Amino acid sequence: MSRLPIVFFGHGSPMIALEKSDVTKTWNEMATRIGKPRAILCISAHWQTRGTAVTAMAQPRTIHDFGAFPQALFDVQYPAPGDPELAARVKELLAPMPVGLDANWGLDHGTWSVLVHAYPEADVPVIQLGMDIAKTPAEHWLVGRMLRPLRDEGVLIMGTGNIVHNLPAMDWANPAAAPYPWAEQFNTAMCQAIAGDDPRTVIDYEALGEAARLSVPSSDHFLPLLYVLGARHEGENARFDPHFIQHKSLSMTSVLIDEA
Repeated sequence: MSRLPIVFFGHGSPMIALEKSDVTKTWNEMATRIGKPRAILCISAHWQTRGTAVTAMAQPRTIHDFGAFPQALFDVQYPAPGDPELAARVKELLAPMPVGLDANWGLDHGTWSVLVHAYPEADVPVIQLGMDIAKTPAEHWLVGRMLRPLRDEGVLIMGTGNIVHNLPAMDWANPAAAPYPWAEQFNTAMCQAIAGDDPRTVIDYEALGEAARLSVPSSDHFLPLLYVLGARHEGENARFDPHFIQHKSLSMTSVLIDEA
């Protein structure tokens, strides 16, 4: 079995689940390039945990973890099966770190709003890994490194979040407006570090000062990127597409990393 790529999706608003756009078309094309994996391990911005946990149920529920959106979004279901055996394998790989086998969470919108476009048939088993809120950025990256063997076992490791995610600063009326300078600076610096296979700069993102503080006011949407970079092998290439910032402060940049 060949080694699978790894991918970080800039997932944006939950409403993207209902859209047909250049972004969703590109996500589907990315999935075609990757191929159909045996299973998917997703690290979503929307599941932070106390301690590390992994979903371990046979049939995860579709979680509608948001508020005032149209009923059509609440009606979306993504009935992919789970994979308890893969959850046990994750626990094994992360030992001696304690890992809880979760039977309650399911698939949150950070996962299914992407997968409804990438793998719309919902026929690939999906599990989620919870991000321990007590871990440092370096420790999140290390968890990704420990999970790297899954790439050679037919498992797609994917993260979903946003490199720049400042909702209060967003210009909701102008999605195509030029980004704030700090958002452009931070997004560019992170992408340059990823392109140059320089994970330390991404781990130490707070060193960018004000640009980092404004771009990552809360770490939840940024941390999934570190898991993906942790699972990277030296010499692998990074592709950035889609690659733009909308509403001035929401990065839709996605990153596909593979051997080619």
